[in-house]
This record gives sequence, C-alpha cells and structure tokens, in this order.
Amino acid sequence: MHLTVKKIEKYFGKQAILKLENFELRTGETVGIFGRNGSGKSTLMKILFGTIKANACSLQLDAVPFDPATTIARKLIAYLPQHSFLPTDLKVRDLIPLMLPDGEAQNRVFYSPGVASLDKQRIGSLSIGQVKYLEFLLVAYLDHPFLMLDEPFSMIDPLYHQIIKDVICSLMASKGVLVIDHYYDSVWEVTNRNYVLVDGSLSLIWTKDELTKNGYLPSRS
Repeated sequence: MHLTVKKIEKYFGKQAILKLENFELRTGETVGIFGRNGSGKSTLMKILFGTIKANACSLQLDAVPFDPATTIARKLIAYLPQHSFLPTDLKVRDLIPLMLPDGEAQNRVFYSPGVASLDKQRIGSLSIGQVKYLEFLLVAYLDHPFLMLDEPFSMIDPLYHQIIKDVICSLMASKGVLVIDHYYDSVWEVTNRNYVLVDGSLSLIWTKDELTKNGYLPSRS
C-alpha cells in the first residue's frame, strides 16, 4: 500500500509550520523524520492520524483520495503519541486483550521482555518508561498497515531500546512505519529512508552529516 502526501499545509496564525509536497510512505519500509523541536514533526503525524486538521491537505491511498478524518482511516493508521493514552485503573493483563483482540498479537506483547512481570500491576502504578514501553508494544502489534511512532525511544530504559528496534524491523515486512525521535542513532538503525524537516519542508538525506548541515545537530567544529 502507498500513502502519498500530495500536499499538506499547516499554519499557526500567520506562521507556516508545514508546507509539504510529494512525500510517500509505503508498506514494507521504515522512514525517519528528523527535525528540531517545534519544526512540525508531531503535527505532521497528528494530521495524518486525523487529530489535527491541516489548512490544506491532499492525500492518496494507492492513488485514491484519502481523508484521515474518516473512520476507515483509524483502521489503517496506528499512532503512538508522545503522551500516555492508557487508562490508569486497568491491570496490564486486562488491558492487553482489550486493545488487541487477536490472540497471537496478545502473546507477542505479553511475552515481550519485561511485560509478564507487570501483568498484575495497574497502569497507574507503572513508571513513565514502563508505560511508554507497553504503549509501544500495544500499538506496534495492531493490524494496521501503517504505523506512526512519535518518540518511541524517549523516556524508556536504554535496555529496551534494542527490543524496540528489533520489533520495528520485524514489522517492516508488513507495515509502513514512520518514526521520529531525538535518539537519532536508534532511528537511523531501523530506517530505509530519512528526511530532515526544516522551515516546513522535507529534504531527503543520505548521511548523518546532513543532519548537521541542515541544523538539526550542532556542528562539532
């Protein structure tokens, strides 16, 4: 499947946050987007997920016009936001089947490293990092063909970073994955294609040195 951004424009007041054209995400690949805080990375994901409305938007799914605000869009795009979305009063073992009806997907989450030991705990008693890790697993194993990950490595114990990278790589065969995170080395390890977002526009990059040239990383000189 091909999700194509023909055009997205988003303004906050008179300031243009996004002015994108001809960006594509295909199933079978993982794409990274890098950009400084406030550059519009999260806003782009929220527009694609349908929680923020763009000032101008033209999207296609397999060359057919696509509206992210529709119900069917929520069945195609799964989204991991920066902020927690899980109900705090549920136990982990009750939450997993609630979010993942498929038994195989439930087992993948439950038997992921570190999850079984949390099964009797309520979400509200977990650390921020434990919640983020659990949220990542739950969203990753939804059956949606497109997956958007907003800072999947942030606030998570570095011991779990490799697990997250392994999961992302395992999903690449069946999903189109879009990743943004300031742990740029971790993102770079799992992506097929990378962009930097500067002044509302995306530029394709091939090397990490281009992150410095585009102002995302400070110069070492």
